[in-house]
Amino acid sequence: MDDRLQQAPIGVLEIDADGTLSEINAAARDLLDVNGSVAGEPLADVYPQSVEETLPRMFDADEITATEFEEYYPAIDGWLAVSIVPVETGATVYVQDVTARQSHAQTAEQLRAERTRATIVDELIADVVTKLVNAQSREAILEAICEAFGETDLYEFAWVGDRELGRDALAIQAVAGDTGQTFAAVRDTIGSGEQTPEERAIERTQVEVVHPLAEATHVPERIRRAGFADGIQSLVAIPLVHGADSHGVVGVYASHATAFSDRERTTFEALGEIAGFAVTAARNRNLLHADSVTEVTFEVGDDSVLAALSAATGTTITVNGIVPHEEAIHGYLSIAGAAPDTVVAATSELAGLNDPRTVRAADSGGMIEVTLTDSTLLLVAASFGATVQQAVFEEGTGRVVVDLPQDGELRRFARVASREVDADVAAKRQRDTTPGVRARDVREELTDRLTDRQETVLRTAYLADYFESPRGSTAEEVAASLDITGSTLLHHLRASQRKLLDAVFDDYE
Repeated sequence: MDDRLQQAPIGVLEIDADGTLSEINAAARDLLDVNGSVAGEPLADVYPQSVEETLPRMFDADEITATEFEEYYPAIDGWLAVSIVPVETGATVYVQDVTARQSHAQTAEQLRAERTRATIVDELIADVVTKLVNAQSREAILEAICEAFGETDLYEFAWVGDRELGRDALAIQAVAGDTGQTFAAVRDTIGSGEQTPEERAIERTQVEVVHPLAEATHVPERIRRAGFADGIQSLVAIPLVHGADSHGVVGVYASHATAFSDRERTTFEALGEIAGFAVTAARNRNLLHADSVTEVTFEVGDDSVLAALSAATGTTITVNGIVPHEEAIHGYLSIAGAAPDTVVAATSELAGLNDPRTVRAADSGGMIEVTLTDSTLLLVAASFGATVQQAVFEEGTGRVVVDLPQDGELRRFARVASREVDADVAAKRQRDTTPGVRARDVREELTDRLTDRQETVLRTAYLADYFESPRGSTAEEVAASLDITGSTLLHHLRASQRKLLDAVFDDYE
């Protein structure tokens, strides 16, 4: 090898026709981690192996031909660009490290693939949300989610489960896709004492991502074995939760170990919340349009914060109305038997009652506003979509009357209520809502015309006596309870009032 090749910045190997090395320059020694004399050594003993083994194969052929290629070599954990130049005695081989370029190209390709996948997932989620909006029942919502995930090429299969009434075990509601042996293993594991990812997700009310499945020792072995046989490498379990009520869980299984990125996890968390809200909204619609409802009376003890407040102040507390607000509710409470300021002062001694304010005051009664943050039957009812008809607390006890649609929701509501608060069913009856058709039509018109935010603002202002004369609450006080500015409050009030007036006067135009 002449001096120029010995000093070349790229690796150079001179190889005889029989595949033995004759010379190697300094750059090649550094690149291939070669020490000592290599003259006469077989190429396979000096040159690192690759999966394709292209270079050794070239010297096994009858004739060496000029070739260029790039391969990955695990022994040096890098990519080499190789050029073979035939000569009379064999060939000269030039090698150059191209790991950085290959890494950049792979990263760029990975990012392109992730962007493409993200777009497909976003379109899928958008399609699911559209179906949720149009679904008319809880069952339809669960089936829509299951079909959307189970029938796409992104995932192998999906299934939906919910807690059986009266017990904690999951009941299978729907399944879609190529389930193979894995779903059977999941089904047989439910309720066995070994916790499936879906059971874990619904218990913790948070998304559970498992990847790679084969190495997830917290997943029951029978599921891991079945997943290995079916080529399932990852899964995500999505709880469908709104407030205190759980509407079930979705299990989605994929053949790729990296099918559920952090971004997708965040998307699935949002979907679980949207689905939970959709079920509650469907329940509200069913209740609004029902010709009859199940009226249930609950008795609560002094573990209810409002019952405890009535005992501490010697008052009778009647709930005039509630407005859900994030993870809490604003309650508007009529007070009888004491000055409202006395009751407001007493709230500081009880956990779960925040931001109390006197709305209307008299010597022995009035109304206060308070934010309830601890679990109460009122909060359960708000998250469940039930209508609170009456709630009265006195002497450390309370009676709460709620309306539920007649579709088997009583046992589900009672189960949630007993889990969250100490509440017992005292009475129940079916009540015909036909005499209230006129009021029901007005409420339906209100719901159709107003945005959720406008309805919340309007209801809060009404319950806070903003429209009374004199006013029980100023615009600033109502805005503060909603965490918005006074100008934003007035904007929503004007918009909602305009829409309601349009509904009244449209017929006369």
